[in-house]
Amino acid sequence: MLDHVKQYFTCDAKRAKNTALSLLPVIGWMKAYRFKEWLLGDIVSGVSTGLVAVLQGLAYCLLASLPPWYGLFSAFFPVIIYFFLGTSRHISVGPFPVLCLMIGSAVTRLVPDEGPAFNITGFEGLTRDEQRVLVASSVTFLAGIMQLAMGVLQVGFVVMYLSDTLVSGFTTAAAIHILVSQLKFVLGLEVPGISGPLSLIYTLEIIFNKITSTNVCDVVISIVIMVVVFIVKEINDRFKSKLPVPIPIEVIMVSNTTVIACGVSYAFDFKTRYGIDVVGYIPKGYEAPVAPNPQIFQETAVEAFPIAIVGFAVAFSVAKVYSIKHDYTIDGNQELIAFGVSNIFGASFRSFAASTALSRSAVQESTGGKTQVAGLLSAVIVMIVTLAIGFLLEPLPKSVLGAVIIINLKGSLMQFREIPYLWRRDKADCVVWLSSCIGAFLLGLDLGLAVGLGVELISVGFNPLRVLRKRNKALRMIRKLLKKGKLQWTSVSIKAELGFDSNEDESNMEELDQPTDFKDFPARIDWNAELPANIVVPRVEIHSLVLDFAAVSFLDISGLKGLKLLKELIRVEVEVYIVACDPYILEKLHDCSFFDDEVQSSMFYLTLHDAMLHILEKHPEPTQKKSDYEKVKKSNKHNI
Repeated sequence: MLDHVKQYFTCDAKRAKNTALSLLPVIGWMKAYRFKEWLLGDIVSGVSTGLVAVLQGLAYCLLASLPPWYGLFSAFFPVIIYFFLGTSRHISVGPFPVLCLMIGSAVTRLVPDEGPAFNITGFEGLTRDEQRVLVASSVTFLAGIMQLAMGVLQVGFVVMYLSDTLVSGFTTAAAIHILVSQLKFVLGLEVPGISGPLSLIYTLEIIFNKITSTNVCDVVISIVIMVVVFIVKEINDRFKSKLPVPIPIEVIMVSNTTVIACGVSYAFDFKTRYGIDVVGYIPKGYEAPVAPNPQIFQETAVEAFPIAIVGFAVAFSVAKVYSIKHDYTIDGNQELIAFGVSNIFGASFRSFAASTALSRSAVQESTGGKTQVAGLLSAVIVMIVTLAIGFLLEPLPKSVLGAVIIINLKGSLMQFREIPYLWRRDKADCVVWLSSCIGAFLLGLDLGLAVGLGVELISVGFNPLRVLRKRNKALRMIRKLLKKGKLQWTSVSIKAELGFDSNEDESNMEELDQPTDFKDFPARIDWNAELPANIVVPRVEIHSLVLDFAAVSFLDISGLKGLKLLKELIRVEVEVYIVACDPYILEKLHDCSFFDDEVQSSMFYLTLHDAMLHILEKHPEPTQKKSDYEKVKKSNKHNI
């Protein structure tokens, strides 16, 4: 113990170096930077990503119910911090539409479009936009503190509880919220921001009541933008395998569509002649730092926590995809620290919560980006727009920004196609998907996420002991009915006759926990087949469980008791395999009398590959299941 304490508090040059490398990953990869091979790609990628970040920053700011130019702040300040602290080399840090919408919900709740704002100290003398900016920056600051605390406490594992199914349902509902929130810009209507449960229904009601006041010019502009982008994206997706280089649609859209839209709007004076709402005045430069409001912390703590979790979970998922593709490692806890500090620093300069958007990260990676040098250069592009040429975007119609947001929702809205597959494959997962989607749709994104997480925790896996007891009760009943002649056993099935009492005998309950005994039966019972006499037993959908012990180096008494639960799985005919087990662990299991007639040492295999070969030989996968597996690999994508 003394040696451990001494080692923990010892500081030498090597330990200081390792600490610096872990807290500042930029030191590690910059030392290995290949200037001749990577610099050109990073420059091209940085410029391309910067152009996309400008348009997305302006567009996603509308989701947060803030003046558009604050989106440029969110595409600049967090990127600078992530360059030094982040471990992913390919994600593009900045605004993420789901987070923007969650922030917008808090903003419109405290500072509504109609009626007085919350009675908060610090709102005195501020305009409505300034009040909203203060709310957004304070919520972001609080979310950053939460992320930083989780990173310091090494709790990056929390994302394990956000399964792909839950995130898919949640992001689908978020896409619907985003779609509805942009209808007022696409249709040119004045719709007040509404937050809270059923806000989506109330917003749609207002839109339908005002539909006769639609601005035709806004609708035409939006339709043209969406059709053009949709066609080019479909061509790119359909023929990308035949094209020598994929069409960088996001970059083309920014450079061409934005320039044309701004030029036409300015030349024909759309704002005055047709009443179109445009981006408007964009001030040059950055504003002075602002302190967060502690009273806003108290009012928005419930909303800040899901913002912190969702922002990290999405960014980590995207970062993991690219780390596997390019063969390098990322650190979940360091990512929490990086995003926490990024949001704290950015909020001080009036930016809102940052994460990553898959489309923007795809541009950074596909255009040749190798490191976060590309991200840093994208921030430089955003800075140039903010300091020098932002005024050129002032005539840009907001309907163009709304159309850009809506057309990028296609991937998330298409996730509805997962429902039939999930229902056939795993009804519990389907219930989680529907619960998170419907909950977020009706109750709002923060409460919807809580509902989905609650349902997932309730329905994950099955209770083998409960299944065992049900099976033993069924055996007891079948045995009695056979003795009374009420059942007839054939080579194909068990046939029941009418006129018998099927009430269960609840005596000798301790026997129900013992292994199923078929010694006086002509054959074993197929528990997944239909049973006679209205007997219902929960089905077990899995036949094998593989535990990879490659990372297990120590086993205490609590862990040993946990492994004793494997016996319950074996008793319900689930085969258990343990692979890559350390000899020390195996020796300790023998010393503790872990093995018996049910739990045998034959469950151990040298490698995962060996165990899988044995399982596939014993349980050949049907062709349909293989095709379903390919489907789930393709459908397990959640992006906005």
